[in-house]
Amino acid sequence: MSQQINLFNPIFLKQKKYFSVVTMLQALLLIMLGSVLFYGYAWYQVRELAMQTQEMTKRYEAEQKRLVNYANDFSPQRAKQVLDDEMKALDAQANMQDTLLNTLKSGAIGNTQGYSEYLRAFARQSVRGLWLTGFSINGDGAQMSLQGAVTNPQLLPAYIQRMNREPVMRGKSFAALQMKQPAPVNNQPATGYVEFILQSVVVDGATKR
Repeated sequence: MSQQINLFNPIFLKQKKYFSVVTMLQALLLIMLGSVLFYGYAWYQVRELAMQTQEMTKRYEAEQKRLVNYANDFSPQRAKQVLDDEMKALDAQANMQDTLLNTLKSGAIGNTQGYSEYLRAFARQSVRGLWLTGFSINGDGAQMSLQGAVTNPQLLPAYIQRMNREPVMRGKSFAALQMKQPAPVNNQPATGYVEFILQSVVVDGATKR
């Protein structure tokens, strides 16, 4: 006697798995987000490359312009022109210096020897009882003023004559003399001397000699 045994059980069959709608939407959103991020990064890279390309183009144009200027500056024609301009400038400077030197030598602009000879003359022609307190000399000495004091006014004519004998005073003369009492000291009148001003030109209030 035989018996058949059925070993098939439906629970052992492979079950098919299906994605849910929520899972599919999440996957789609992830794909879209990834695409957006990739596009943004690609756009940023393209923008950076475009800016670098533009900067390189500017630098290239600037280098080209500098190279052209360099070639023009150092061309034979340009070098000759620069040398000619420098020679003309040097010639003009030399002519100006010669003119200035000749003018100085001629004495047209005044005294070119300084004023040391005047100081030596003042020191040599010292007179007892007369002293200088100041002086001014303009230009070639044509305008001169001496300030001082004297114990006796009669000493002034002799002093002027002695000064006229100095070589530096040749051709020059004093045209005006002004004398006045000195200012009081401690509210007391100063006595024993008078102040004077000798001038080569007449001024208001001066006494002509």
